[in-house]
Amino acid sequence: MAYQNLLIEHKERIQYIIINREAKLNALNKATLAELHDALTGAFKNPEVGGLIITGAGPKAFVAGADIAELADLDVDSGRELSRQGHKKVFDLIENGNKPVIAAINGFALGGGLELAMACHIRIASDNAKMGLPEVTLGLIPGYGGTQRLTALVGKGKALEMIMTADMITAAEAYQFGLVNHVVSASDLLPKAEEILQKILLRAPLAIAAAITAINASSQKDVNGFETEIDEFGKCFGADDFKEGVSAFLQKRKAEFKGK
Repeated sequence: MAYQNLLIEHKERIQYIIINREAKLNALNKATLAELHDALTGAFKNPEVGGLIITGAGPKAFVAGADIAELADLDVDSGRELSRQGHKKVFDLIENGNKPVIAAINGFALGGGLELAMACHIRIASDNAKMGLPEVTLGLIPGYGGTQRLTALVGKGKALEMIMTADMITAAEAYQFGLVNHVVSASDLLPKAEEILQKILLRAPLAIAAAITAINASSQKDVNGFETEIDEFGKCFGADDFKEGVSAFLQKRKAEFKGK
């Protein structure tokens, strides 16, 4: 698939997905969401890719929201379906992916942009980033998981305040609230994301995937997270990487994991 709205770059085992609609502040339209689905699906299946960094083109915005023009003619049923398909094909796909995904938040992350960042496993923000969920100013609410993921990250009270006031918060406030993992200067944003991801890539890939599954289970009401952990823990013993990890530890050397 030839992408019109994304740039895909590879740096060793890291794949960058850069949302490339700088003139539109990287707003998420239907075409961009379709391209994201394709790129993410391919990356999760590609054995050469160990992890991903998602960011926006240019210094002004990570993603400044949805393309509002595409929402104007929706009705109840089509609005519900837009949300459902977005969850399934992009936002849940990221959260449940088998490889780590880091959001490098440069500039504005608003509406669907903040929802995209929250679906990622780790969030790094530049110190000039601004974040918010302003959907109520349009007579809407967040529709791509924002009400759920923001509550999980910052707590019910702060989530209600942010969503109901539609106020933006600074990167420093986002760090204080637990919304982002790190705040760095704009020039250090991508190096910091790479530093964290390179460290993760030294670990056993199947164990990383198992950890993502088990941690995600903690917020799923119809799933027993402890049972998921027990199951994923047990599966690790059947992997060659477990044998390599134990051998490397006993032999006092660095493990060389193969993801098998």
